[in-house]
Amino acid sequence: MTLASVPRFLAGAFLANAVPHGTAALRGRSFPSPFATRPGVGLSPPRVNAAWSGINLVAGTALLLATRRRTGSPLPTVLGAAVMGGFLAWYFEPDRRARRLAEAEAESEASTR
Repeated sequence: MTLASVPRFLAGAFLANAVPHGTAALRGRSFPSPFATRPGVGLSPPRVNAAWSGINLVAGTALLLATRRRTGSPLPTVLGAAVMGGFLAWYFEPDRRARRLAEAEAESEASTR
């Protein structure tokens, strides 16, 4: 493990974090972001998610470019992306599940009226 592994790991994490925010923005959907009223839980509009995705892309790319002249394995970048992906799945799953349950209850109440 070299010192270049740290920025490569972080680059993978930033690049992985850009994906769900960018996807939500492109679909025109709200998605949790650090800029929401309840950071990480409340929903941010698509424009905010597009900006946050762009910031993550720039940060990840800058970290990769900073280490591009050094030889090494892409493994730290892949690990960073995998760790961030796993963390995000773990962090958001309970919130999404609760939201889906609340929406289902609201729909069932609306259909019984």
